[in-house]
Amino acid sequence: MRCKFCERNAFIKLHYPRMYLCPEHFTEYFERKVKRTIERYKLISPDERILVVVSGGKDSAVTAYVLKKLGYDIECLHINLGIGEYSEKSEEYAKRQCEKLGVPLHIVRVKELLGRGIGEVRTRRPTCSYCGLTKRYIFNKFAYDNGFDAVATGHNLDDEASFIFANLMNWNTQYLAKQGPVTPSEFNGKLVKKVKPLYELTEREVVAYALANGIEYHIEECPHAVGATTIEYKEILNEMEEKRPGTKINFVKGYLRKKHLFEAELEKTELRECKVCGMPSSGEVCSFCRFWRLEEPLDFRVKRGEGRPMR
Repeated sequence: MRCKFCERNAFIKLHYPRMYLCPEHFTEYFERKVKRTIERYKLISPDERILVVVSGGKDSAVTAYVLKKLGYDIECLHINLGIGEYSEKSEEYAKRQCEKLGVPLHIVRVKELLGRGIGEVRTRRPTCSYCGLTKRYIFNKFAYDNGFDAVATGHNLDDEASFIFANLMNWNTQYLAKQGPVTPSEFNGKLVKKVKPLYELTEREVVAYALANGIEYHIEECPHAVGATTIEYKEILNEMEEKRPGTKINFVKGYLRKKHLFEAELEKTELRECKVCGMPSSGEVCSFCRFWRLEEPLDFRVKRGEGRPMR
């Protein structure tokens, strides 16, 4: 098949909207969609400093690549989770991605910071649960300590649709009330604004963009993600998308239109400073400090462009 806009062979068939595109026109389509997402949801502005959290995988690598290409002021942060060979490979990919882009990469190693890697803690909590808690705390505190205006993550349309689906299945209205492409800054900037530039792009489109632009990425899944319910929800949504193209984007946009219905149930929690680390908390001690039983706050301040944070 030929590209819709030229005579070259098609690189990808898009199911929604239905069209065939060559690598060049697909790249234009993808970047235009990212730009439109940024503008539609007012994610970031050209004068802001953006911290892109890169895992070594495709989504965050593409996020950093596109934002840099669109002219935004970005630096990257990689959180080495201390999960053996998986984490070492992830860090190497993150380094190569940032070297190719020519952007500073900062690295925080959980094992050095907290004494144990993810998966080495004796707890009944699911590993993914406290891993997410740890990553969110680290990248938010790093961004705040180092004066970034926003944190950009690589969440794509598939991630968002499965998250909404999962929380609807369990009627987690508190989560549904807060989900979206942008989370505004709160608590005098200590909760840094979080944005998702790939919010309206599917995982398949992200993979295709990486291939079309020669972006290398780590393809292995985290060993702790095996059997995660989010994967099952993604499979269900993929089946629905195959039968009816546009299901995912229409589902997510429909949720955004009705999000105010969940906001009515949002509990108004007064935030305060955690007595251990000084970051926002709903109680005397934040959930991160409660879990890791810290006795003193962590310092994530670094000089601009340095590769690792100082303790």
